[in-house]
Amino acid sequence: MLSTSDVLSQLMRRKPGYSLSQDLYCDEGTYKADLEMIWYREWLFAVPAVEVPKAGSYVVYEVGAYSVVIVRGNDGELRAFHNSCRHRGSVLCKTHKGTNPKLVCPYHQWTYELDGKLLWARDMGPDFDASKHGLKPVHLRVLSGLVYICLADHAPDFDTFAAVAAPYLAPHDLSNAKVAFQSTIIENGNWKLVWENNRECYHCAGNHPSLCRTYPEDPRISGITEDGKFPDVVEAHWNRLESSGAPSRFIMDDAQGQYRLARMPLLGASQSYTMDGKWAVAKKLGAVRDETPGTLLKFHYPTTWNHFLGDHAITFRVTPKSNMTTEVQTTWLVHKDAVEGQDYDLKRLTEVWEHTNDEDREVVENNQRGILSPAYEPGPYSPTHESGNLQFVDRYSRTMIRAITGPVASTSSIAAE
Repeated sequence: MLSTSDVLSQLMRRKPGYSLSQDLYCDEGTYKADLEMIWYREWLFAVPAVEVPKAGSYVVYEVGAYSVVIVRGNDGELRAFHNSCRHRGSVLCKTHKGTNPKLVCPYHQWTYELDGKLLWARDMGPDFDASKHGLKPVHLRVLSGLVYICLADHAPDFDTFAAVAAPYLAPHDLSNAKVAFQSTIIENGNWKLVWENNRECYHCAGNHPSLCRTYPEDPRISGITEDGKFPDVVEAHWNRLESSGAPSRFIMDDAQGQYRLARMPLLGASQSYTMDGKWAVAKKLGAVRDETPGTLLKFHYPTTWNHFLGDHAITFRVTPKSNMTTEVQTTWLVHKDAVEGQDYDLKRLTEVWEHTNDEDREVVENNQRGILSPAYEPGPYSPTHESGNLQFVDRYSRTMIRAITGPVASTSSIAAE
């Protein structure tokens, strides 16, 4: 198992333009370093806010050693707390989601208000001060209906990302959505392989027959270019959508490379991710009324990529579970008043991405098994099709080096890569 210094050494020796070394995809020590240096420090997408719809509703999100309860209070506000009783540490919420008027420890029934205050603890003596034993909070922000948390004591800046993303998300009106369906799968592959597979469509033609009915394989159209220039069809798409009030142009976090937004066209006259390319939901979610609006592609490392369409929205959440297993949760959001069987057919709504997720799971698992071979060595990325992989791996490497060495010490190290 690699030490943190071993991980740093491998990152420093990485060959530019090539995939990572075997240990960075497989080793348990690398997994622990990833958790400590990235997952326990950065803002993580947790859930769509409508998944926690009313007072007392909660969702538990588990990341590494942490279990976090996201709960809606009686005042309508969402808050996050560590899922650990302040008495002797038992989990408070044993199920992944539910609704309770209070948060009650199942062990000794210590009872907490939905804002984390300790209300009742039996027979603790006259000197016991309940005000000092409230639940420990976790940083939480809601961005246009998307809930992000941060496990660090001092959370990094969120406002810059929020200011950029909010205008893009606003037309999709996620506050008026509901969860139509949610799937959670485990992929037997490292979380970085899950992301690398997502960041390119080099593999799409050979693996995604359902998706390729509507999603362009051309990297210049799917939002990845070598020179930052886009075809005329994309420029025309942006101009048309922006004139109707839907921000669309490609924008990426230049400082850290953590997020990207771009509203990209689908193939031909396709309207949505369906087998026939037509709308999946008759009662549309949001205010985008163009007949071929494409999809707003948004990613935010390390947890989420998203597709916001003219009729519905899809969020994807990535969570590492071990050095070689990753949970991928997909949530389909439709208008809160859309009626299943009347406004949409659930199979038709979900089948393209249900197929694609399962195909991606197989691709990632094949990749992981191959990397485990003693014969594996890092291979070159295609500059045409895999510039997204380059961006992801470069960003991962810079982030890890900076976190391990510190911002001052890492400056020369990154420059020397």
